[in-house]
Amino acid sequence: MAACANGDDKSDMEEQEEALVALIEHRTKEVNHLRMRLAYYESELDESLKKLEETQRQLARLRSRSCDPSTRSVGRNVRVKKEISSSPLKICEDSFRNLSDESNGSSCDSYQEACLKTIKTKPKPLLVIPGMNPKVMTEYNKASSERKSLVKEKGYGLLPKQEAVESQARGTKRKCEENEHKDLSEVICSSSSPCIINCDTSNHIPSQHKRKLRSLVLCPTNDQLFATSALDGIVNMWEIQGRGSHANLLSSINCASMKQRRWPEDVAWHPNGSSLISVYSADGGDSQIAILNLNEREEENEVRFLEDKGHVKGIINNVMFMPWDNNCFITGGSDHGVVHWTQKHNDDDNNNSWKPKLLHRSIHSSAVMGVAGMHQKQTVVSVGADKRIIGFDLHTEKPDYKHQIESKCMSVVPNPCDFNLFMVQTGTPQKQLRLFDIRLKNTEIHEFGWKQESSMSQSALISQTWSPDGLYITSGSADPVIHIFDIRFNANQPSQSIKAHQKRVFKAAWHHSLPLLISISSDLNIGLHHIT
Repeated sequence: MAACANGDDKSDMEEQEEALVALIEHRTKEVNHLRMRLAYYESELDESLKKLEETQRQLARLRSRSCDPSTRSVGRNVRVKKEISSSPLKICEDSFRNLSDESNGSSCDSYQEACLKTIKTKPKPLLVIPGMNPKVMTEYNKASSERKSLVKEKGYGLLPKQEAVESQARGTKRKCEENEHKDLSEVICSSSSPCIINCDTSNHIPSQHKRKLRSLVLCPTNDQLFATSALDGIVNMWEIQGRGSHANLLSSINCASMKQRRWPEDVAWHPNGSSLISVYSADGGDSQIAILNLNEREEENEVRFLEDKGHVKGIINNVMFMPWDNNCFITGGSDHGVVHWTQKHNDDDNNNSWKPKLLHRSIHSSAVMGVAGMHQKQTVVSVGADKRIIGFDLHTEKPDYKHQIESKCMSVVPNPCDFNLFMVQTGTPQKQLRLFDIRLKNTEIHEFGWKQESSMSQSALISQTWSPDGLYITSGSADPVIHIFDIRFNANQPSQSIKAHQKRVFKAAWHHSLPLLISISSDLNIGLHHIT
């Protein structure tokens, strides 16, 4: 009997020990979680204090300029609160208390969930995002297909100035709508099954290029226009017909560089739709930047090469306009450099001019493959073949985000709806895409990938694009398929793959307003894929 009692006591002690170990593990996760929330609220406090100080300075300047006694009397009645009613610690304590009550029922399944929860701001009202259905793609603006052509079909002329201004006015409204921030953090990895997009019909048209395609860009202000570039140095302008059933070639412009006759390495459309920016190489004193002005007549000079040079050597791999200013774009090159180009309006120059400013050339130790702009603090994110992800703050002119992964980075694309999210393409097979939040240092939120049949190597020419709602991302492939990923799907494989071409797919871009995917491939065809 005594032996039996001793055995029961030993068993009870083991159970208590196991319970305490589990409790310690749970509370360790909870402490880590709360520490991350504390760091986030401290950063939010700093940002709010900066905004408060700026508002106070604006009020002071306004009062100093005002000479009207009535204005001054009104100003005296305005009270600016100089202190915060609740300290960040008090806010965090309330949040932590609520979080602890919730965590008693269920612990965090993983460290990744804890990272995702850190971006929920307790003091702010949460934006409730309903579950999305693929049918939402059919609810895009149908009126866009009824817009008349902005380009003369006869003679392949470029955009007339008056019509280009009308196009810009139409596009401004859509850009403002796209720039509304939506918090998508709650839906990431929230579903065990993906939402499938139906690809009903596909149409392929010859690209009219003599060599392999390199770039595909959609006009930001006119839903009917898109452009393609290729290794033949030609930029083709296209107009979509019949709600995406076909596309007509409007013009073919020779954009080869002046000295070495190189093709555009990358192309970006100006946010107001008035011009295209092409980037080349810094070797041999060749032209680095070309401006294709779409407001000019056919008989005038169409392509203008900039004299200023921002890079010192090698290929300029990427060009991207910044979301906070239409008059600046960023380039990243093989010289490890990231260059900020700003537009300077000059009365003597109808085309205006762009002036380069080097942001950094020593932070990356290898070629900069991709650049992107984030709304927060006007941050420029650059990724490189050195496996580094750098966030450079334009205000402080210092990097405030640094992260390094295990393989080279080849491109970066910011989410169009959630201004905190960005996707990085890497060279790791079956982990080609990594989702990050700019507020979470050194933390990967989600990863996606696919298995390539034709090759194990990852090409920087294969790029990704976000859907307008920020929930899907498409990627080309060394195989003749388009991979589609749903960020709500809690798995890393594609939610679906569409057989699109005969050879590798370089890019598949989501149309702004039509339920349409436009793709380019090394088979020299352009694919128009209707989705529902």
